[in-house]
Amino acid sequence: MTQVKEKPALLRQAFPKNFVWGTATASYQIEGAANLEGRSPSIWDVFAKMPGKVKNGDTGDVACDHYHRYESDFDLMQSLGFNAYRFSMSWSRVLPNGRGQVNQKGVAFYDRIVDALLARGIEPYVTLYHWDLPQVLEETGGWLNRDTADAFVEYTDLMTNALGDRLKNWATLNEPWCSAFLGHGVGIHAPGKTDFAASLQAAHHLLLAHGQAMPIIRQNVPDASAGIVLNPAPVYPASDSSEDLAAAHRADGFQNRWYFDPVFGKGYPEDLWQAYGKHAPKIQDGDLEKIAAPLDYIGINYYSRTVVKAAPIQDTPFPWALLGYEHMQLENVPRTFFDWEVYPQGLTDFLVRLQNEYQPKSILITENGATYQDQLHNSQINDLERTAYFEQHLSASLKAIGQGAKLHGYFAWSFLDNFEWAEGYEKRFGMTYVDFQTQKRIVKHSGRWFQAFLGEKSL
Repeated sequence: MTQVKEKPALLRQAFPKNFVWGTATASYQIEGAANLEGRSPSIWDVFAKMPGKVKNGDTGDVACDHYHRYESDFDLMQSLGFNAYRFSMSWSRVLPNGRGQVNQKGVAFYDRIVDALLARGIEPYVTLYHWDLPQVLEETGGWLNRDTADAFVEYTDLMTNALGDRLKNWATLNEPWCSAFLGHGVGIHAPGKTDFAASLQAAHHLLLAHGQAMPIIRQNVPDASAGIVLNPAPVYPASDSSEDLAAAHRADGFQNRWYFDPVFGKGYPEDLWQAYGKHAPKIQDGDLEKIAAPLDYIGINYYSRTVVKAAPIQDTPFPWALLGYEHMQLENVPRTFFDWEVYPQGLTDFLVRLQNEYQPKSILITENGATYQDQLHNSQINDLERTAYFEQHLSASLKAIGQGAKLHGYFAWSFLDNFEWAEGYEKRFGMTYVDFQTQKRIVKHSGRWFQAFLGEKSL
């Protein structure tokens, strides 16, 4: 009788030497201290207090209280074996008016964060903008106002000068697709606008802010590694018909190419520009050259894929109608609590495509993770589905490296359960459970798995 061999365990040593092993969070999602020491409201402070915008009326006022607990949080992070941490800074904490007068207490907080990480042997990776625009800038037009890109440059200049002697890894923006479309197109994120043309204009100003900030980072931190973080959703056709294949290409334009092409110097995709017609953004001479500032790395946030089929093109201000496709809801596939399909192959496929199509110098997976309905039992959370998700996506990452992708790091989302935007505190992504009443932290099975994996011990 032939014995069935067990699938070999995933080993850290299978990854390249010097591979970066990190975890990630974002300022508004964990910091709390929303009204302390000079911080002014961000668009998310305002949006979260609008009735019906966030589940259960939740806000980030306290969140994980990381502002006061960062030392013990970093002790925990160090104990799990991570050698890198991706976090974001609150623009309104350091520049309460969006630009101009500096709040030194806010700058000092991030100064302490960087020092505390370095003292524990954890390399800091910062994202300058993770969706929390100062509300004062929103009141002058926000990302629909081209001047906001200039304000972002001022913010970048402040923080790179303050921290660049120790902080070497910089990302300008996190997921401009979300800031633009979810915030301005369908209104389910701050600032809550519902205008497709406005979302495309916001996207352009976000990318312009990125492009204008890159030379400032290089000037102030000559040895920086600098890039941007995008959130691709690889698009697959529902069938091999020519109609579905063409629809998938158009959907890929909306989700992916509209951001990757200009960042890598290809300009906006011509097919999308024509299809968007009167909705296309207003741009100025030289903008595309600025947006194409050379990158040291591209950050990829991967969660799931999109499957589409062809549909009639309609002259209505919704991208799927304008572009002639419909989203398919597949049955009998594994899903997370967010109802997102678990599809690790999509990560392999996109990383290989990214390398072949855009030739980045380096790729980092800056977010990857899943929500499940975690059950606290005897002070433990056996989140075996999340553990499996991480293992499957790390295996998918390894496959991509084997196919030529220059992947140099992986950041698990998220270190802590936190404020999950419009979902409030209902959806938990953390490898560490947070009791939001007591602020007690409990490492879940997935966190212990990482601890064993990074220490190459059996769980």
